[in-house]
This record gives sequence, C-alpha cells and structure tokens, in this order.
Amino acid sequence: MHNNTVFFYVITIKNLEIMKHLLLIVILFLNINAVFSQRYRTQVFDSEIKTLQVNVGNNNLQLPVVELGGNESITISFDQLSHEAHYYSYRLIHCNADWTASAISTNEFLRGFTNSDIRDFALSQTTTVIYTHYAFSLPNDEMQFTVSGNYAVIICEDNKWDKPVAVVCFSVVEPKVLIEAKVRGNTDIELNRRLQQLDFDVLLRGFRINDINNDLKVVVRQNNRSDNEVTNLKPTFIANDKLNYINNKNLIFEGGNEFHRFDISSVYRAAIGLDAIRFQQPNYHAFIIPNKINTSRVYVHDFDVNGKFIINCQEAIYDVNTEADYMYVHFILSKPEPFFDGKVFIGGEWNYNLLNDNALMQYDLSGKYYFKTVLLKQGGYNFQYLFLPKNSNKASLEPIEGSFWQTGNEYTIYVYYRPFGARFDRLIGFKINEF
Repeated sequence: MHNNTVFFYVITIKNLEIMKHLLLIVILFLNINAVFSQRYRTQVFDSEIKTLQVNVGNNNLQLPVVELGGNESITISFDQLSHEAHYYSYRLIHCNADWTASAISTNEFLRGFTNSDIRDFALSQTTTVIYTHYAFSLPNDEMQFTVSGNYAVIICEDNKWDKPVAVVCFSVVEPKVLIEAKVRGNTDIELNRRLQQLDFDVLLRGFRINDINNDLKVVVRQNNRSDNEVTNLKPTFIANDKLNYINNKNLIFEGGNEFHRFDISSVYRAAIGLDAIRFQQPNYHAFIIPNKINTSRVYVHDFDVNGKFIINCQEAIYDVNTEADYMYVHFILSKPEPFFDGKVFIGGEWNYNLLNDNALMQYDLSGKYYFKTVLLKQGGYNFQYLFLPKNSNKASLEPIEGSFWQTGNEYTIYVYYRPFGARFDRLIGFKINEF
C-alpha cells in the first residue's frame, strides 16, 4: 500500500506540473493575442500628463504623416504636471491598417535601437500650474523607419512597458499611387441639405496590384475622427490604371457644422469665444460663451481648423512651450432638458477625438445645461458638441450643432497595400481633401 501511495503522489505531482505548463502556455497565448488584437490610438493614461501633441516638425495643423526616406520628421511632446524628475522611455510598434500590431519583428521595420530615452525636457517658467515639458523627434540618430505603414509610439516611465503613460500614433507613406478627390452635396439620399458625398479616384501610375479587391485596404476619415471612419471600401469601377470610388453610399457623411473656437492665449483679456477670464486663487479660469442647440436651418460660414489646436502665449518671451500657463476652461451647453437616449461629448483634437470620460459632459438639472471643466494649456482651440446615441459607437453632430452640406470638412484618404503572402500593410497613398 505504501509503495502504491508514493507512486500515486508522484503521478499526481507530474500531472500538476504538466497542467501548470499548459496553463502558462494558454496565458502566454492569450497575452500575445491581446497584444495583436489591441487597436492603438493617440491617448493619455496618466492624469498628470497633459497636452500630448504629435506634429510634423513644428506644424501644429498638419496631420502626423511623413514620407518614407523624406526630410520631414514627427515631433512628439507632452507636459508632466510637476518639476520632479521623471525617467521616460519610448518604443515603436508597427501597425496594420486597423492599428493592430503587425506581425513583423522590430528589425524588419526599424534600423537602430528598439527603445530610447526622452532626454529633451525643460521646466515651466512663471506659471501658476508648474509642469515639465518633454519632447523628441522621429526618425532620429537612434531610430529610423525602414518600411511604410502605421506606427504607434509607446511611452512609459521607469521602463514599465506594461503600464504606458501615453500612446502616440502616426503614419509613414511611400507614395506609389495618386489620389484625386472631391466632395459634393448631391447624394443618393438627398440633394444639397444635410449630407456630403466623397468621391475619389486612385491612380495606380503603373504600380502593379494583382488582386485589387483583396490586396488594397482603403480607410477614410472625416476631421480625423475614428468613430465615423469608413473601411472595407471596394472600387465602384476599375478602368485600366484607375480605381473609381464614386457614388458609394458608405462615403456619405454628415455635413455637420463649423467648429466653435476660443482663444486663451492671454490671461489679461477675454478673446474670441470667451465670456470671461478670471484668476481664482491659485489658477486662471476661462469661461466659454454658453452655447445652445442649433435650431437654425441656415448655414453660417466661419473659419476653423477642423478641430485642431495651437499652443500660444501672447506674454511668452523665450519659449511658448514652457511659458504658456494652464487654465481651467468651463464649457456650457444650454438645453431645457437632458437627452434621455444618449450622451454629449466635447469633440476635437484637444482630446484626440476620443469619446471618453475626459470629454463627457454632465447635466445640471437646476441650471438646465450640460457642463464640463477641462484643464487646457494656453492657445487657440476648436471644438464641437457630439451626441452619442445609446448602444452606438458613432457620434452625430446634427442633434446639437445641426448639419449642412456646405460645411467645410477635412477628409483624409489612406490607401494600404498587402499582396498575397506579405505580413504587413504598406501605406502607398495618402490624400487630404478639404471641402
């Protein structure tokens, strides 16, 4: 009996060890699957990180897309709300057209080091809100791109890669095809009222594609929003060296309305879009002129930058990046009663066009208005009020801002190419069309 018992325990222990190994394999597989299924977006995970920007050089109004092997660079910057020393690092991930991690290894898309430290930083000067400004550029002496496509930059502190403080997304294009686009108010649904139809052609210019329907992926965004982006587009016609994407109902967009704008570049006067600026110890507060639901059916033209923002401080002497202060900006949207079938968000690049808690407005029952307070760095900003219906991921402007076919919008077209057997998506075409 004793020998049998020992034998039983030995077998049981071996089985447990086998089960542990199998469990570890399953966990590893699930983790790998989670990494490759995650869709990257420019966003911040640390509440102490503010004003995350990704620009082409010093151009704040240009979408973050550079040409492979070109002279332009991507500049990434952010503020950390203290003067304490922080050790930040970053690494690059190559992504597919849908912003999931591609299957290629680092040495296949990058020349140089895998990770690098952020060494360029400066302390804020004479500001009510203290911060440290960090910045770096790509490509640089330590990292150079070798293939086109989408890229995500993971930023972490103290090499804690499993807990990033921010993610930044940009694209690298190798222009193999030419894109010609136009926008019109005449759609299959209505004529010159609320909607806009985007039509475009992709000129292959001799670039050989064996299977156009499967080898090409086309993505279209309006004002750099991802909630209403269009994917899985197929050409309407294929003629010789040209692909036509015309009269496609998937490319009918809500016209929306022009962005609201406000300027907090000076602490001494309430500029455009502001009701008042007040210093309430220990910070500055900027009060946006209260907005209301647009019930007008008449389009009113206004100049905007389609949701973007620029950091600026009129009182800065040396460097706006470290002399611009932070203000608490107060938004108010008057409405007699709240929406019961959805939520209201403040849209724009200031929050990377994300529909999250940072942009979610609350309703004041006694005052009968939606409100939101956001800490923003001095500068000029565009914003809109977005309505997100229940059980939907796609927001609408029409219930709050109205919708007009004449509205000036920015449409961005990305053309990706992956031939049979390839393991990643090349970005071979990029076009910005302003209407």
